Amino acid sequence: MPEGFVSIKGRDGDFAAYFVPAAVTPSPGVVILQEIYGINPFMRHACRLFAAAGFSALCPDLFWRQEPGVSLTDGSKEELDRAFAFAAGFDLDKGVADIHAALDHLRGMRECTGRVGAVGYCLGGLLAYLTMCRTDALCAIGYYGVDIEKRLDEAGKMRRPLMLHVADADSTMTPEAIAALSNGMKGRSLVTVHHYPGMDHAFARHGTRYFKYDENAADLANRRSVEFLKAYLA
Repeated sequence: MPEGFVSIKGRDGDFAAYFVPAAVTPSPGVVILQEIYGINPFMRHACRLFAAAGFSALCPDLFWRQEPGVSLTDGSKEELDRAFAFAAGFDLDKGVADIHAALDHLRGMRECTGRVGAVGYCLGGLLAYLTMCRTDALCAIGYYGVDIEKRLDEAGKMRRPLMLHVADADSTMTPEAIAALSNGMKGRSLVTVHHYPGMDHAFARHGTRYFKYDENAADLANRRSVEFLKAYLA
């Protein structure tokens, strides 16, 4: 099928997801996990980025219980306030259940080989970690995930590989939180942590207003991500 929205049957209702097929299908698949802004232009860009690398990409609308079709940026205080309100009202447990449904849906699409992982940003970075703790995804990647250090008690549930991209100057986290995250992942053979010195939150996102996009760091993180996905999904 062409790029566009599809409907996913969830455990307690149907919800939308944005799909971008790889150029050659069937291909491995990745579920793209949103920031606090919904399925906005950057999430579509992320889907296209990984589709161009050979992975059919599916980005589920995880805020659908609050308001279907959220698409915001950090371009104004009003939009930023709305994004934080959606994040505050988000049910993590139900969100992970929706991710599980999205993984199952992607596996069953004719464009997918059935081998699927996940890639998440910000809120989605935390969700990528929880995806590896609670679902049967083959691997996952988290970009500057928030609050992972508060849920390290779940790390022992991981049975498959996880990669984390950590912004060492992340202004949404305290230095103590960044250290707790790093220390909590030490010695875990399934976890690969890459640190980006001097980088702030959202360094891989185009068009950000409150943070600074860094092309070199973003390209490095994306290359590492594609290599990781190829290793575990090909």
